[in-house]
Amino acid sequence: MTHRSAPEHISGSGPYTLCAPEGRKFILFAAILASGLGFIDGSMVAIALPGMRDSLIATLVQAQWISNAYMLTLSSLILVGGAIGDRFGLAKVFAFGISLFVVASIACALAPTPQFLIGARGIQGIGAAFMVPGSLALISRAYPPEERGRAIGIWAASAAITAALGPIIGGLALTYGGPETWRWIFAINLPLGGLALFVLWSKVEQDPAQPERGVDFPGGILATLGLGLIAWALTGAEHGDLVDARALAYGGAGLAALGAFIWVEARSPHPMMPLDLFSNRHFTIANIVSFFIYFSFSTISMYLPMAVIGGWGITEIEASAAYAPLSFFIATLSGLAGRMADRYGPAPLLVAGSLVLAGGYTALSLVAHTQNFWGAVVPAMCLQGIGMALVVTPLSTAVMGSVESHKTGTASGVNNAVTRMAGLISVAAMGSVIAVTYGAEGGGGSFGEFNDMPSHAAASNAAFARFAAIAAILCLISAVISLFSGVKGRPEDPHDKGIASIVS
Repeated sequence: MTHRSAPEHISGSGPYTLCAPEGRKFILFAAILASGLGFIDGSMVAIALPGMRDSLIATLVQAQWISNAYMLTLSSLILVGGAIGDRFGLAKVFAFGISLFVVASIACALAPTPQFLIGARGIQGIGAAFMVPGSLALISRAYPPEERGRAIGIWAASAAITAALGPIIGGLALTYGGPETWRWIFAINLPLGGLALFVLWSKVEQDPAQPERGVDFPGGILATLGLGLIAWALTGAEHGDLVDARALAYGGAGLAALGAFIWVEARSPHPMMPLDLFSNRHFTIANIVSFFIYFSFSTISMYLPMAVIGGWGITEIEASAAYAPLSFFIATLSGLAGRMADRYGPAPLLVAGSLVLAGGYTALSLVAHTQNFWGAVVPAMCLQGIGMALVVTPLSTAVMGSVESHKTGTASGVNNAVTRMAGLISVAAMGSVIAVTYGAEGGGGSFGEFNDMPSHAAASNAAFARFAAIAAILCLISAVISLFSGVKGRPEDPHDKGIASIVS
């Protein structure tokens, strides 16, 4: 990355001097490419988990932590990562995040044991915590306001395309490439990350640091410790009861750590999660709804592929088709949902979307025993796609509209962290529910593993029905909360064009 004095075409002290105007499209490309690393990994890992378990002889608990190790460090440190970018320079920290993510990805590709893979995934999450906040921040720094909305729209559309193609490409590779092909899911990050770094280093001309900005390292450490202990307490029921003395001890320690986190945040001069935001009832409600919706969404995303691949024996490429409706409907309906949220407020869209999601998850629960993937599961997943398309942008509208304009960046970051925490807790908690259900139904192995025993399929279907039903109930609760919440956008600001103006 070049560090030279500002040339004439970017002279001055304005905020849009990261690069020359002709370099902006390259910065946008680097941001899209780096964001794609995380999107591809997230969608492909869920499809690849049965193969990983078979290759590494991993238990269900270890499979949970292959996912959770990444989500733990990312959700705990993403706000710290954003602050570090402001403190030391957006481009430098973004580049560091890409580099760490790529190095950890190579370690994942070479993992000889489940434990090694879990550790490498945790380091991947740390890299992503520096990388993810930087992508949109770099675009905002590179583009002036009159061009920024279009640039963010291109970034969002590219994210939708990446999310759609990731499972399909991964499914093809895993279906036809052999049992060890999952390793290439991680190895592909080396050339992609290298290209993003090359583009970034060649185009960034100024990357000012803000030495006066503080970084809440104690908050990040306590958040990681607290969430990790709670997730560990919720995990581990693969062969036993949901609750035991050790789980209670871990859970108590996790709650104590989170209590210490709140104490630190209340006194920190630079808190990673400003507690005063939660004094706003609308902001709090919007985040509660976000937590329930993404808890349900993460449950289905994680465990549906394990149920149909390991329990039903369908191929990875077939399983990837379950993700296609999500990307299609979000890409085609999110703009409309955003405009409707700007006009009518987010609450009606949140109610409608939550009810559609509840309907889709209820359908999944009812059809689990049929083992009819194309005739039952895929249509139900279409409802999930429509429901998520209805809620994603209105949730952003509700979060942004609940705070003053100068706090929208922080509010968006907190909401991002909340949705990722929802994924972390859902994978841990629902994994234990699934394991107990599978055992109670007389399964002859472990949920999500390859096993042709009839008892395995029946027990897997019972667990499938259970986690889908719980997801449906949580979405119904979200609908009720949204109905009576009164959450709204920011109609009092006549110059605010709303979220739809960004994503359309």
